Amino acid sequence: MEQAPDRLRYILDRPITLEPGQSWVYNGGTSALLGALIEQGTGQPLDAFARDALFAPLGIERFDWTKGADGAASAASGLRLTARDLAQIGQLILSGGTHAGREIVPKRWLEQSTTAKIATGDGLDYGYQWWLGSAPVRALNWQPQPWIGGFGNGGQRLLVMPATGVVMVAFFGNYDRMDSWKYPARMWWEIMLLGLERM
Repeated sequence: MEQAPDRLRYILDRPITLEPGQSWVYNGGTSALLGALIEQGTGQPLDAFARDALFAPLGIERFDWTKGADGAASAASGLRLTARDLAQIGQLILSGGTHAGREIVPKRWLEQSTTAKIATGDGLDYGYQWWLGSAPVRALNWQPQPWIGGFGNGGQRLLVMPATGVVMVAFFGNYDRMDSWKYPARMWWEIMLLGLERM
């Protein structure tokens, strides 16, 4: 997809194998289409829109967004942030879309995008570009609490659990490995959630 002369045509030419809503498979092409729709709707390149609408209001000054062969930012996989800046996005979720008293993302949209739309088939759900799940927390009598996650190739993670106020960022370099989920999952469970003694 990223090497295609016209990535959007490449995506739209893929065959539809099942009726919409019947099954779920992660598809970076849908993220690329969303990026193109944002560019068309805002009249700005995706990285410039993100800088103006999200990063600058959060005080994020440095980021890198790789581009495909067509010169467009790779919406499905190209964003690079520091751990501290990615945690700022997690904090934005915790605060209901506000930062320093200013609404950055409408609360209603944040609620809609982090509500489950379809089960992924492996115990998780998916919203609008967010992975969703729940996990028991020792500090809350082992009651399962919902979490919101952004997952990247290689074990990159942004995990947010609103009930506990926890934001976790993990960077691993296990690119294209089927077991890359194991290390951030252990970090989340064994260090973050088991480590919450009391609240």
